[in-house]
Amino acid sequence: MDPTETGKKYDTLTHLWESEKFNRQNGVEAHKRALQFVRRKGRALDVGCGCTGRFIDLLQEQGFTPEGVDISAKMLRLARDRHPDVTFHHQDICQWDSPADYAFITAWDSIWHVPLLEQENVITRLVNSLKAGGVLIFSFGGSDEPGDHRDDFMGPEMYYSSLGVNGFLALVSRLGGVCRHLEYDQYPELHTYMIVQKPEASVD
Repeated sequence: MDPTETGKKYDTLTHLWESEKFNRQNGVEAHKRALQFVRRKGRALDVGCGCTGRFIDLLQEQGFTPEGVDISAKMLRLARDRHPDVTFHHQDICQWDSPADYAFITAWDSIWHVPLLEQENVITRLVNSLKAGGVLIFSFGGSDEPGDHRDDFMGPEMYYSSLGVNGFLALVSRLGGVCRHLEYDQYPELHTYMIVQKPEASVD
């Protein structure tokens, strides 16, 4: 599965997020819950930021310095128009070496498009990109087992993958992270999100 394929497909779908029908509150309450765990504000990263800027707005309101990263060139053009003062990166998150340690990272409805074999790599990169005490929120398909599939719900056929609930929990534990919250927020749909915190550095 070529990640650039996903980027090109999202280039054709920007109208869905620019539409007045799009719910700009989608995911906001979950992010407010995650932000409660952050002790020290600083740089923040929106992975698969898209074009709405709603999480960028929230992070700025909360006193963070946000950045965005996305594989879709058109999404980023629109994002830069909305927030010309924000740094955006046109990158494949599977390969990108982030330029800084972040106090907060969000990957909402984005990394479920990366290949199944890259899921562990991506979560590892994100957790490693957190400062001590930093927080990661990401959404995923809350299946019981790892798996991947394709569907054309949005129009063009899109690829999705998930390590499953136990898979992500086990990975976070191996990485030394702490799961602060896990929720099926659209039950009975499998849309699930997890809030992960990187422990504070120990003091000798």
